[in-house]
Amino acid sequence: MKPNRNVLPGQPGPRLQQHWDWRAAANFICGGSGGGLVFFAALAGLAGVDVRAQMAAGLALAAAGLLCVWLEIGRPWRALNVFRHLRTSWMTREAAVALLLFGSGTLAVASSHPAAQALAGLCGLAFVYSQARILTADKGIPAWRHARCAPLMLLTGVAEGAGLIAATLPGELHAVAGMVIALAVLARLLLWRRYLDGLRESAAPVASLRALAAIERRFAVFGSIVPASLALLATAGALVGIAGTAIVLAVAGVLATAAGGLCKYTLIRRAAFTQGIALAHHPVRGGRRPAPPAAPGLSKA
Repeated sequence: MKPNRNVLPGQPGPRLQQHWDWRAAANFICGGSGGGLVFFAALAGLAGVDVRAQMAAGLALAAAGLLCVWLEIGRPWRALNVFRHLRTSWMTREAAVALLLFGSGTLAVASSHPAAQALAGLCGLAFVYSQARILTADKGIPAWRHARCAPLMLLTGVAEGAGLIAATLPGELHAVAGMVIALAVLARLLLWRRYLDGLRESAAPVASLRALAAIERRFAVFGSIVPASLALLATAGALVGIAGTAIVLAVAGVLATAAGGLCKYTLIRRAAFTQGIALAHHPVRGGRRPAPPAAPGLSKA
């Protein structure tokens, strides 16, 4: 019998979850980017920019993510049951917000009305927030349930949305767009560091920490510092009237968005180890043995 590579040595220990595959990860990746893009498209629309194309692209991304997770279900038409648990399930709330998002977004694309754009933008942000809360509601996986996971996922969607829309804006908004990208990716990097510190302090599974540490350098350098530097460079260029700021913003936006996708894919597919089992006392007749300092595969706080 081949050993299970998703189980750490020292049974019983943390196991890599197998219920959500790449399709579930694609829902978080596309949904976060799409919701963030709709949010910033709404802000740009309120500033007088024609954002129908950007709004439609954001809706298409969110729809692609939901389609992926729908295809993951063994009996797809049972997905309608998700609407039955609005009071208790963040998946239900995500689905309900998605209906509002597509309705208001379609109206905004068709009419360009400021009220429809504002509603679509709020729904886009609420959609990203609902996805973040889906992860924290799963109490069996330490990397997801940590309190700092939801803010990180929310800000990741915001950074991706800012990166996707920046290069499509008119030149007079490039300076503002560059500042927004720089602030978003640097704030995301700060939350990322705080999230990793929180996992270490809470004695998360060693395998989860290793999976996240494997992308830490790329996420910090190419996903945060480099795009922030490029965005600030574009801001300076836009202020002094140098041409080519759209190209610089496009590169910064691609790097910021790719880093967000890498973070979410790693979190869903590679760092999602379960808690494992820890016994306070060994059940031995006639006495009690002291328990080990931590369950197998868990780091020490």
